[in-house]
Amino acid sequence: MGGDKYVCTLSPELLQRAKDEINEDPDRREADIEHIRDWLRHQPHINARMDDWTILRFLRGCKFSLERTKEKLDMFYTCKSLCPEWYKNRDPQDKKLRSILELGTFLPLPGYDHDGRRVVIILAGGHDPKLHSMDEVFKATHLISDIMIDEDEQLSITGVVQILDLKGVTAAHALQMSPPLVKKAMTIWQDGYPMRPKGLNYINTPEAFNTVFNIFKSFMKEKMKRRVHIHGSDMESLYKEVPRDILPVEYGGTNGTVEEIKNYWLQRLDARRDWLLEDEKFCVDESKRPGKAKTSADLFGIEGSFRKLNVD
Repeated sequence: MGGDKYVCTLSPELLQRAKDEINEDPDRREADIEHIRDWLRHQPHINARMDDWTILRFLRGCKFSLERTKEKLDMFYTCKSLCPEWYKNRDPQDKKLRSILELGTFLPLPGYDHDGRRVVIILAGGHDPKLHSMDEVFKATHLISDIMIDEDEQLSITGVVQILDLKGVTAAHALQMSPPLVKKAMTIWQDGYPMRPKGLNYINTPEAFNTVFNIFKSFMKEKMKRRVHIHGSDMESLYKEVPRDILPVEYGGTNGTVEEIKNYWLQRLDARRDWLLEDEKFCVDESKRPGKAKTSADLFGIEGSFRKLNVD
């Protein structure tokens, strides 16, 4: 069973970048995909998507290191199983989920920046902490991000730039970002997803920002720390990192309105509803894992992390 065949949609320029930046060799691509597929077949505990495109995304995210790709795939499906609060009951038409999706707190923008990267705006203060838990917000976020990653091949080469807009963030929002939750988020994003995060821009940062940010930073890999830019409320500073014309009207750009972009993603989620519902079954069964089963404490536990944590 080969899975759906990959058909390349990349321009010659992007193919060259894939070669230069992530070691992709078109002559070897098919053999690499087959190698990983064969490995997956021999993992009794993993029920994975076997199509070419899913496997290729992980190969690209790991710069075609076969060993790292195996580790990341195992980690991805393990995270899905050990974090049911984000990955179970993912119906975009579920009333509670829909009410968060309609807030537009996670917005991948149309098009690409000057370096061909995808830009995403995240509204950290977009929900009411009395109505929605952070787990519910992350769950909604992942619906959109999973569809975006599945539908955008260019992103698998060029990566993603994030803008975290902290406008409207209150103490109640900050309290929701508990260290265990932050550790879980950073573990899943950094170790589970085959993403290539290229920049993290914070705008409209409030007074108490550093306290929460230091918690995040303590779980960030060194490479990620170097890609962080804190702009405060200086939009001109942001435009140096993210070209103005890719941004929505509300951010001084010309790339549609927040409302239009949000509605586009609601339509995409409805169109991909069956895929999202089916996606739940792709996970691990820890009782079948060779060797010792993994637990959420193994993956997301933070006992050891706090000794080195300085939150002043």
